[in-house]
Amino acid sequence: MSPTPLPCRAAAVHASRRRRAGPLRQVVGLALVVALLGGCGARRRGPLPVALAGDETAFQTAATAHLTPAGQVLRAATVEGLVGFDAEGRVVPAIAERWIVTDDGLGYIFRLREGTWPDGSPIDAASVVSALRRARANLSNTALGLDLAPIDEIRVMTDRVVEIDLVAALPDLLTLLAQPEMGLPRARLGSGPLGLRREGGQALLSPIPPEKRGLAPVENFARSVRPLRLEVMPMARAVQRFNDGLVDVALGGTIDTLPLAGTTMLSRGNVQLDPVAGLFGIQVVDAGGFLADPLRREALALAIDRDGIVGAFSIGGWQPTTRLIPGDVPEDAGMDQSTSPGERWVGTTLDQRRALARQRVQAWIASGQPAPVLRLAMPDGPGSRLVFDRLLGDFAQIGIRLERVGLEDRAQLRLVDSVARYGRAAWFLDQVACTVEPAGCSAQADALAAQARAERDGRVRAILLGQAAAAAIAANGYLPIARPLRWSLVRSGVGGFAPNPWGWHALPPLTMVSR
Repeated sequence: MSPTPLPCRAAAVHASRRRRAGPLRQVVGLALVVALLGGCGARRRGPLPVALAGDETAFQTAATAHLTPAGQVLRAATVEGLVGFDAEGRVVPAIAERWIVTDDGLGYIFRLREGTWPDGSPIDAASVVSALRRARANLSNTALGLDLAPIDEIRVMTDRVVEIDLVAALPDLLTLLAQPEMGLPRARLGSGPLGLRREGGQALLSPIPPEKRGLAPVENFARSVRPLRLEVMPMARAVQRFNDGLVDVALGGTIDTLPLAGTTMLSRGNVQLDPVAGLFGIQVVDAGGFLADPLRREALALAIDRDGIVGAFSIGGWQPTTRLIPGDVPEDAGMDQSTSPGERWVGTTLDQRRALARQRVQAWIASGQPAPVLRLAMPDGPGSRLVFDRLLGDFAQIGIRLERVGLEDRAQLRLVDSVARYGRAAWFLDQVACTVEPAGCSAQADALAAQARAERDGRVRAILLGQAAAAAIAANGYLPIARPLRWSLVRSGVGGFAPNPWGWHALPPLTMVSR
């Protein structure tokens, strides 16, 4: 690794000493640490040091169906698709240099760039169509595969033109094609825009010169970019390395690790929250015994003190919810709010809801069954422990004992923390579909959602989606708590980073050198 500049190393040493000092010296030294570290990102030469929350599986990017969040970041950086994302989460050209949408919204026509695959063969429509079909086939029986279900045909039009035909309008097709899983490798190699070289526990990600990708040379390209020195590690260690001035960017923070952000010694401006939507709640993964009945599953939802859970994190603007689909998904985003469920149990108090839930638990015990003991699979970070402690008390109030187990252990319940890939009702419905989460799902909701996907009349489709949402939430297979949270640490002076609605951050923009 390139040596850390002297001001940054001085700050890191001072920070380490200050943690061992008494409270008075800690307070006195804070201003000096902030002053020393505040500009490290702007003055650092050589590769930009980046920490990414994850483990060794992040580098297993060949598999497309079940990438980890860290794997998504690395695959997107090294395997281009037709389109990609910029720092702000906007769709930008990649292998396709431009595109048009037919007037009826049922056809997307892509003009491919002139260039070559990593093996030297030309990028042409036939090879792209073949790669697109493989990528889609690899996603069968996944939520993303359901999102792509309206695709009818992917075909070659001319040597450099590809068309994707739809059975029904899919306004978010470009966003879906920009997903890391829709990257298009050739002979198991990615076409960039970054090349990855492993160096022990680290990786060097370097921008590939345009001429090596079959593109026109760019004047002064080498002086306009820099490589990234990336380390994949638990977020707790990433925060520590950020505090010590050893990395300038730490990516991949979730609710599980959110309390760690409060330990940073830097100004609050270093903590960046993403404006994401998605699911944060409890998924039923074994609908046997007490959980076999939707009304008994609802007892768990009734018992949760969502205000208490959200309040424990003290994040301004973070609100609890009992909805599967957020209330700000507008009608023009694919759902008729008049037919979809709003917040549940409006006008009732938490005590009233718990009294009803307690009756259902007592009826179960009165039938000769033992008092329910449920295992909840969840991560082991400080945020998850905070959530578990609240849920432990919530469920005890209605006569249910809750036990926490690891994510790989057998359990009846699992903590869900997923960010929406696009802002429409269909994404939320696909997460709880029976092909994705069979326990506690609704076959009726799936049938209505399938009808909606094939429906060309926008008004009818919106009504069907609203009805599907009502059926899905009534099944009580997923118990909402709030929206998810995503956060990063970014040093002042680092360019190429922006909060975005997808909750993960493209690496290529970080390689651009600010002028």
